[in-house]
Amino acid sequence: MGAAWSVGTADDDAQYCAGSTGQNTMQVGGFTFEGIAKDFERHVRAHLPWYDLATDSVAVAAKHYITDGGLVYDIGCASGNVGRSLADVLKSRRARLIGIDCSGAMAARYDAPGALIVDDIRGYEFQPFDVAVSMLTLMFLPPCDQLSTLRKLMASVRHGGAVIVLERFAGCGGYPQTIMQRLTFAAKMAEGTPAAEVMEKEMALIGVQRPLNRSYFYHLCDKPVEFFRYGEFSGYILQK
Repeated sequence: MGAAWSVGTADDDAQYCAGSTGQNTMQVGGFTFEGIAKDFERHVRAHLPWYDLATDSVAVAAKHYITDGGLVYDIGCASGNVGRSLADVLKSRRARLIGIDCSGAMAARYDAPGALIVDDIRGYEFQPFDVAVSMLTLMFLPPCDQLSTLRKLMASVRHGGAVIVLERFAGCGGYPQTIMQRLTFAAKMAEGTPAAEVMEKEMALIGVQRPLNRSYFYHLCDKPVEFFRYGEFSGYILQK
């Protein structure tokens, strides 16, 4: 989970003070990665209880595309969860990992193999690569930039390589969409996250987090393959 695009200017301590009590000062539409950086490891698992399972799933998928001497990008690398999960294969195949995150506060907590670049992925020039991972990142881009960023990634991936995307997606509509949303909320509360914190986080994401549209993928590859789903969150392999 990482930042591709930050909103707001509140500092580390004032913007979000979540702790073991679950109380916070997050404002409506005020979510930033700078605001949660100090509390990131607790925060991400409180709100995404399947985060470690998703990380492992992404890593297993990515390992299938890492070639000897190859290049891997971790888009919105946050504290380096994906890179740490890939460490053994990166070493054995002498592959390079480049993590990219635009949040300086998150970059300060990065702990994974390879290089770290603090930059906005929308302006970054990608080298030809074997696999790129975007885990919980593109959903923090404005909709007008989501598809263009995916197009840029697909243009840079080598033939036979893949872009692996795990994000929140816009719903299917009707009552099933209500069920998907409640599955997301129920998982958080089952983990012990107070209902008030769940709702405050959702309100803080107003205008900041924009779920992706699955139709994007059919503009990018012949057969996008879903490999993970929980509630509103899904993971896809886009192979070139």
